[in-house]
Amino acid sequence: MTTKRRALPLVIWLAGLLACLLVMLQTHFVADLSAFMPRTPNARQQLLIDQLRDGAVARLIMMGIEGGDAAERARLSRALAKDLQQSGLFVAVQNGQEETMERDRAYFFDNRYLLSPAVTPAHFEAEGLHTAISNSIDALSGDAGMSIKRLFTRDPTGETLHLLEQFSGLNQPQNSNGAWASRDGKRALLLAFTRAAGSDTEAQSQTVNTTRALFAALPGRNPDARLVMSGAGVSSVASRATIQNEVERLATASFVLVVCLLLAVYRSPTLLVLGLLPVLSGVAAGIAAVSLGFGQVHGLTLGFGTTLIGEAVDYSIYFFIQRSSTQVSPHFWRTIWLGVLTSIAGFAALLSSSFPGLAQLGLYSISGLVAAVLVTRYVLPVLTPRKLALRDLSRMAVKLDHGIERAAALRWPVVALALAACAAVLLHNGSIWNRHLSGLNPIPQSERQVDEQLRGDLGGTDTRYIMALTAPNQEAALQQAERAGTVLQSLVTAQVMAGFSSPATVLPSVALQHARQAALPDAAQAPARLQQALQDLPVRAERLAPFLSDLQTAQKHPPLQRKDLDGTSVALMVDSMLIPRTSDILVLMPLRPMTNGPLADNLPLDQVHAALRAKGLNDAVVIDMLEESSSLFDGYRHEALWLSGLGCLFILALLLASLRSWVRTLRVAAPLACAVVCVTAILLLQGIQLTILHLVGLLLVVAVGSNYALFFDRSAQTGSAAYRQQTQVALLVANLTSVGSFGLLGLSKVPVLAAIGSTVAPGAFLALVFAAILTRERTDAHPH
Repeated sequence: MTTKRRALPLVIWLAGLLACLLVMLQTHFVADLSAFMPRTPNARQQLLIDQLRDGAVARLIMMGIEGGDAAERARLSRALAKDLQQSGLFVAVQNGQEETMERDRAYFFDNRYLLSPAVTPAHFEAEGLHTAISNSIDALSGDAGMSIKRLFTRDPTGETLHLLEQFSGLNQPQNSNGAWASRDGKRALLLAFTRAAGSDTEAQSQTVNTTRALFAALPGRNPDARLVMSGAGVSSVASRATIQNEVERLATASFVLVVCLLLAVYRSPTLLVLGLLPVLSGVAAGIAAVSLGFGQVHGLTLGFGTTLIGEAVDYSIYFFIQRSSTQVSPHFWRTIWLGVLTSIAGFAALLSSSFPGLAQLGLYSISGLVAAVLVTRYVLPVLTPRKLALRDLSRMAVKLDHGIERAAALRWPVVALALAACAAVLLHNGSIWNRHLSGLNPIPQSERQVDEQLRGDLGGTDTRYIMALTAPNQEAALQQAERAGTVLQSLVTAQVMAGFSSPATVLPSVALQHARQAALPDAAQAPARLQQALQDLPVRAERLAPFLSDLQTAQKHPPLQRKDLDGTSVALMVDSMLIPRTSDILVLMPLRPMTNGPLADNLPLDQVHAALRAKGLNDAVVIDMLEESSSLFDGYRHEALWLSGLGCLFILALLLASLRSWVRTLRVAAPLACAVVCVTAILLLQGIQLTILHLVGLLLVVAVGSNYALFFDRSAQTGSAAYRQQTQVALLVANLTSVGSFGLLGLSKVPVLAAIGSTVAPGAFLALVFAAILTRERTDAHPH
């Protein structure tokens, strides 16, 4: 080969590597669940996705201050809340301070005639006034007697109580030393609503870091005091940092492990460096391809890159060991290409997935493996010295060959083991898969527990059931919410549901406010009606002069707007349920199921929908967020299973076309099938429910194991003991690197990365063992 022709592969490789590096410098990395949402969701799925990305749920940050005594925690809570409000990073910060509670009381009391659902024309007729005032007098002897007595002269009709009734069933944190506290009193609580969208991970990161810095800088803070935080934004920031740290840690550990193994075999730093070139090229090509194809790279896809160390390095191992031998098979590269094609066939099916996360993994794997094998085939031959000084492995090769020859007698036990594994999988039918999106959450279980504790402490409303509707503007949205509220209240009365939340409860539509103002008697009517209503009641009309004055003030009050809620705790409630979008307003109304009886914890969606449709609210939709997320995952799983099955069919077709023998094809496929079913059974018997990442891991077992089976099959066809022995040594070394790197991934703190590692490491090992037992043809004579 001329110098020019030898240099051409190097030039192309270096140019391609440089291009990949330039793309990587511009790559945007994400860590939320958006990549695991469908590309074209239906209306219900879109609602779920909107909430995960930019909804109120994605912008809420829950905080807890621990350590010190209750008074110290409350002081720190008040100081932190003040600093957070002044930072400009939050729309609202709540912690139960007296100032906020005062603003709440003032808002509801001063605007009670615009807010109370009891305000109707009949309510302020003489008879209605008589009934309302009588009820208030009766209530003076009840639990709320002191509050009613204090407000009686201004609110004898009990509008304030009517407002409070609308919030019955909602849990509120307890107040300790002027700030919210957990139920056990060991944690001060804060709730904040970020100005940045939940999907803006950079802005959320700045918000989280600023919050921690402000807390650390609080004057007089006890060193034992600590801040815990949770929420979608916090989780997104934490998951990105966790994945980044894990990728760096695992990549370093895998690199060291592979280096040690290869040095033990190669005993040449030069060959070690050359052997890693396909791996690095594959990682760069994979990241660049995903970045160009999707505009961003998910952190889990990046974490998946560490696994390429386990498979891509195999090609250079095969190449060096066969080149160092005097027995070189003319079918070597044909076997390598067939192994690569089987891997591509398996992962190519994922490219058509409607879920970007799955498609990213497919594109990354294909691009990385193709780049790795191309570098091995065309670059390494140019750079590799003509004489390789590899360690003499002949003695180990003979012993290994002898052991494999004996292992061939274990074919029937392997078949029995595979059948037993199939039985174990069938026994777990119905509980094999984790149906919750949380199974894809990269956040460790310990941080999820903190999230659950803070939600419980804050008494957050269960948002499992949500009614959603849209309107062109805020006024129309509030009117729709009021119409829906009337229907939902009838269901509450019928004990179909326990309650609901509506933005119109604290911010009625302008039309409804005008209607309530019109229901109030004017200055000439009110005194006469009141005098008539007080007959036979132990109250003089003169005492209720403040009541008459407030009626006239309410009649002239301008309609309430969103800005009137600023500084109150209900501002956050309205913002979380009245969400402006590009072309409309999304109204979200959480529904609370019954806590006891036949409908306990479950909402009859069909009955609710029927009631809404009966009143003409055909566009209102009620969804079960838990079931919707599970349904989304089910669709994800079904599609992944179907695509994986299609990939396996492609692999079988490739093998059959290349091997031209059903017997040889089945002999190559059998070890892969046995490895997959055995690993699945092992996971299930450990009590682990499978996620999509386990499925990807099983697909990778097939990709890695196909190389083992193909080489065993090819060595059986050559009839050369020397070639068979060197092939077996190469497979063993390659398997050790794969099992080692994937085994390290199985130790990851990120559950989804650990899922891949704990699946592929044992799967790759079993694939090699089963390939040696099932693929190797037994001979009459043992090698000596």
